[in-house]
Amino acid sequence: MSIDSQSHVVGERAAQTLVNRTFDEVRVGDSASALRVLNVNDVKAFALLSGDVNPTHVDESYVRRHLDGRLVAHSLWSGALISSLLGNELPGPGTRYVRQTLSFEHPIYAGDSLKVTITVLSKDPGERTIELGCRCENGNGELVASGRAIVAAPTEKIVLPRPDVGKLAIQTYDKFEAMVELAKTMPRVKAAVAHPCSEAALEAAVEAAEGGLIEPILVGPSDRIRQIAAEIGADIEHLRIENAPHSDAAAERAVALVRDGQAQVLIKGSLHTDELLGAVVRRDAGLRTARRLSHVFLMDVPTYHKPIMVTDAAINIAPTLEEKRDIVQNAIDLAHDLLIDRPKVAILSAVETINPRIASTTDAAALCKMAERGQITGAVLDGPLAMDNAISRDAAAVKGIQSAVAGDVDILLVPDLESGNILAKQLTFMANADAAGIVLGARVPIILTSRADSVRARMTSCAIAVMLTAARGDGGERRRSPGPIE
Repeated sequence: MSIDSQSHVVGERAAQTLVNRTFDEVRVGDSASALRVLNVNDVKAFALLSGDVNPTHVDESYVRRHLDGRLVAHSLWSGALISSLLGNELPGPGTRYVRQTLSFEHPIYAGDSLKVTITVLSKDPGERTIELGCRCENGNGELVASGRAIVAAPTEKIVLPRPDVGKLAIQTYDKFEAMVELAKTMPRVKAAVAHPCSEAALEAAVEAAEGGLIEPILVGPSDRIRQIAAEIGADIEHLRIENAPHSDAAAERAVALVRDGQAQVLIKGSLHTDELLGAVVRRDAGLRTARRLSHVFLMDVPTYHKPIMVTDAAINIAPTLEEKRDIVQNAIDLAHDLLIDRPKVAILSAVETINPRIASTTDAAALCKMAERGQITGAVLDGPLAMDNAISRDAAAVKGIQSAVAGDVDILLVPDLESGNILAKQLTFMANADAAGIVLGARVPIILTSRADSVRARMTSCAIAVMLTAARGDGGERRRSPGPIE
């Protein structure tokens, strides 16, 4: 999320040009004003730059519990706005701060409209300094701060283009928070954790249990599990442990617990993914359904305005058209369970036109027609779309693409595992995205954890499983989870 660093200056000069006033040009009584609406990201940016992370400034859950629900901005925000007026407007470029006094009269809140005014009170020809009175008022006309500034005024005339200092990006991960909080209001799910024999795997299960999402059943070598718990200081004495001598046996036993109705969710521990899925897809004793298994990454990308799904980047290597139909329907059903009524699906390719030599473009066209004929339901599909057209409405407009999906996509259907895996990892490691992962198409949700997952991603994966479980009735039929995600 970008922070616009330029205040709206009320004056006669164009915003794109900086023009100063030399000491000799400044007159007593001269003044300048700036208007600024202070938003939440402004407050968080100031906290990052100053290091002041008092929860009244940055923790929205804290202010909801203890204050009136509004983040309190740092008082020195008014001082920063005064400084910008002095440096940009009066006297402008070349000004050097000498002294500033400020009294803070009223709290500033995120969302406040602030008007800052500085007025020349006196000049000292000997020191060539200027004294200015400073006032900051909120949109209700209440005095927020007042004081005086003394500056050394420039002696040379300066006219220059406003420097381009770039934009400050505040990376927040609040898209997952509402989902986790909603999941905590739903019944906990019993989760069979297959072979939690690494610190990361066991920590993930304990964190989700302590977070109120799951009741884990730890399946694996019991002595090894207890040893790891002691090493990391985790209390697991109240948790059920199912002894299994090795990873293959742990996978078989975990799947059996689900099949017997003793667990509602399956979680991968420290065993290999193919070991767990091998037990899942076993025809005689697995968890198969008529639907093909597929994987979805639900990603919180700081530069995108809502959570976005990437599928399939982990299971289906080179899916056929029929398999893509299952993959996209799995993702659509997941979106419904996460309270997205009519998700928008972008079917990705390298280009946005149909080219018989690029199979993903013809698959995209067929999938869109299948959606029109009711073979895929519950979503708006468009494709083929290149990545830029899928994510950016502007990019689509440049190419003359009229699309209800472009720029507001919920699901990205990738051509194959290679491209999907590359895309997901690019978003994770180059765009600092968080990624929660889940396998769909089995009788129950399957969570695939990774050692590289953040606590936030692990909790979100469990939250997704909780919401999917809540969206199904006792007989396995689908029903909606209560309440919207805001």
